[in-house]
Amino acid sequence: MSIPDYQSIMLPLLKSLSDMKEHTFRETVDKLAMEFNLTDEERKELLPSGRQPVFNNRVGWARTYLKKAVLIEAPKRGFIKISERGNETLSKNPSKIDLKFLNQYPEFIEFRKAKKGATSAPTSTKTIPHEATPLEALETAFQEIQEDLSSELLQTVIQSQPDFFEQLVIDVLIGMGYGGSKREAGQALGRTGDGGIDGIIKEDKLGLDIIYIQAKRWENTVVGRPEIQKFAGALQGRRARKGIFITTSKFSKEAHEYTRNIERKIILIDGKQLAELMIEYSIGVSEVATYKVKRIDTDYFIDE
Repeated sequence: MSIPDYQSIMLPLLKSLSDMKEHTFRETVDKLAMEFNLTDEERKELLPSGRQPVFNNRVGWARTYLKKAVLIEAPKRGFIKISERGNETLSKNPSKIDLKFLNQYPEFIEFRKAKKGATSAPTSTKTIPHEATPLEALETAFQEIQEDLSSELLQTVIQSQPDFFEQLVIDVLIGMGYGGSKREAGQALGRTGDGGIDGIIKEDKLGLDIIYIQAKRWENTVVGRPEIQKFAGALQGRRARKGIFITTSKFSKEAHEYTRNIERKIILIDGKQLAELMIEYSIGVSEVATYKVKRIDTDYFIDE
């Protein structure tokens, strides 16, 4: 049997979780490989990058889409289990689960809208428009990979311990060029803990100015104007001019409006932006593959 595409894996993947137990990705892949009767050679077949097995990659994409449709959930880092909605779906004995099937769920529709035109997983070009150039298809796939990574990264951060989150904030700010040395930044964050301020960090390596920090590892909680006002008041009490409020959740419209209308400079970094910064500055992520797109160098062929 040939390696199935990621949409063909969706229903078997959901069924493999029907025991209501938590499963690791590795054991799920092994179980599905047996169900599809894959040979050792098929299981070892790698993506063009040579960095990951094709089947593992496709199971990963099937898992991602089922999570976006809330048919499965991640109770803790590295584990997945079927959700209540997933159980209800299986009780209806669907003959197939694919992208069209998942479009019945509002969370999945919202996810697809947020992708701004991204189409399918990079392991299958079936739904990429025929008029798309190869480069456009590549960029679409890259965008989807980035968005999926960002979502997975944020969920991992939310599930982390509070002290780990503090270290994460340090690493991100250091990666962006703030904080002087990592040792100085580590001593600063989490040190003050009063008046709505969690820590301080140097704006540059010379310490020409100080930035005050508020870091909140919250989930499903919109940070509103009162929290930002409290932070702004704490800055005023320190005669500070600059602050950064970082959260794993979101900021309300009123919170954003408030920061635009006050004298002090307060930067708001929500969960989505935090994940994007982690990817940009390689915090908590590692490179899987690098693809170089080349073109003809016409100058090389011009006669002198």
